[in-house]
Amino acid sequence: MPSILGWLIAGMFLGPNALGLLTQSTLDAEWYKITITWMQCAFGIMLGTELIWRKIKSYGKALIVTTLTQSLGTFALVSAVFAAVFAIKKVTLYLALAFGGIALATAPAPALSIVQEFHTKGPVTDTLLPMAVLDDVVGIVVFFSVNSFIASRVSGGSIPMYMIPVIIFLPIAIGILPGFAAGCFLRKKDSRPTVLLTLLFGITLTAGIGLILNKYIFKGISLNYMLMGVSFSAVFSNMISEEKLSTVTDYFHQILSVSLLSAIVDLGAPLDCHLILGAGLYTFIYIIARAAGKYFGARTGASLMKMPETVKKYLGLTLLPHSGVSLVFTGIVCGVLENTRPDLASIVKGTIAAAAVINEIIAVFAAKQGFKLAGEINGKSPVAKTA
Repeated sequence: MPSILGWLIAGMFLGPNALGLLTQSTLDAEWYKITITWMQCAFGIMLGTELIWRKIKSYGKALIVTTLTQSLGTFALVSAVFAAVFAIKKVTLYLALAFGGIALATAPAPALSIVQEFHTKGPVTDTLLPMAVLDDVVGIVVFFSVNSFIASRVSGGSIPMYMIPVIIFLPIAIGILPGFAAGCFLRKKDSRPTVLLTLLFGITLTAGIGLILNKYIFKGISLNYMLMGVSFSAVFSNMISEEKLSTVTDYFHQILSVSLLSAIVDLGAPLDCHLILGAGLYTFIYIIARAAGKYFGARTGASLMKMPETVKKYLGLTLLPHSGVSLVFTGIVCGVLENTRPDLASIVKGTIAAAAVINEIIAVFAAKQGFKLAGEINGKSPVAKTA
């Protein structure tokens, strides 16, 4: 079993719904939020160091098409399934779009922790890492567009459409300047203490700029700090040689491990294991429809673009982790619905909260199995067959 499962369960038991060692007041405390924000920015480095321009060019159109088929395919399938269910149950149909908008996003941390723990290497890993970034961007665009539409139907407050590009591109812009400065410095210096101090200072500066802008200028929206870390590291990664980049990532390995562990425990803390017993029909429909959308969407895109056979068969399994993003999106949707349609907010909250617990346990096993079936555990990847 991957250790992420232990971290996730530990988070659940430490959280306010079990032992309460991590109380709700702690989870809401400013110092705790700042710490987790820093950790999110730090584990974004794992993705950013994979975004080397010469590698991206080799993925090119195939990566973009497969990202769109698995994310938009999931949105379409989940929305269609819930539209049919709600038509039978006499529930407002536009609520189906809320479920589709929540479902398309993927939480990158669980899959990334498996990549790191088992040293996966091969076509699935190479496709998943840059896809995690693109998937975040597509998820933000679709979800906030859907949320604005729902807000217009219930006359609730929401983020205006013109703010969606800000939510996407501002985190990327924030990481560029610190990343460029770090790249210039890392070109000249290569001692372990200097590299670590450079990265720690760069992460802190990047996260600090994001926190200040989020608190005082862009109030009411939640910036993506992982994207800031991705942007920061992608810039310096393209400025130094592959040999030096390998050394830099090796030096940062222990800090990355702690950052991932903290992010996963934080992911598990708000989850309520009691919800497993109370899960209803909507929860199981959601889990199955989302899994089908991710798996067959990824398979369709990979087949169309003639990607390696292992990518076609197993990429979808690595895209199943979901809970952190789903809970954030659920909170936003429920904030729009609660004042005017509390009945609809209750359906969304109950369904996704239970699905977050059940899906994440299943998804961790599925993601590891995907890497295993692809032959990429410990870097043991077979010669890729093309579809």
